[in-house]
Amino acid sequence: MIAAAFSLASAARKARRSGGSLWSLPARRFALSLAPPLAAGVALTFLFLRAGLLDALPGLWLLLYGTGVVTGGAFSERIVPLTGLAFMLAGIAALVLSEPGSDAWMAIGFGGIHIAFGALLLWRHGG
Repeated sequence: MIAAAFSLASAARKARRSGGSLWSLPARRFALSLAPPLAAGVALTFLFLRAGLLDALPGLWLLLYGTGVVTGGAFSERIVPLTGLAFMLAGIAALVLSEPGSDAWMAIGFGGIHIAFGALLLWRHGG
C-alpha cells in the first residue's frame, strides 16, 4: 500500500510538471491494462491459500504483476514493458527454484527490479 501511494504521488507530480493529467488517456490505458492481471492475482491468492501453496505466492504475484506492466507498458516508454518482462522472469524463477526463498524473491522483484528500472527510467526519461 505504501509503494502504491508513493507511485501514485510520483506519477501525479510528473504529470503536473509536464502539464499533463494523471487521468490522461495513456495513464488510463496503463491502469486498465494492469488491472486484469492484478485481479487474477487476488483471485488466485485465495485459491493458493486454501491449497496451502504459500511458497508459490511470490512467484504468482511477480509473474502477474509483470504481465500487467508488460501490457500496460505497450502505451509507454520501451523500458516499461522490459521492466514487466524482468518481473515475469523473476516470477518464473521464484516458481521453479526453491532458493533463495519466498522473502528473497519478493525483495529481488518488488525491491530490486523496481529500484533498478526506476533508476534507469529516471536517468533516461526524467522519471
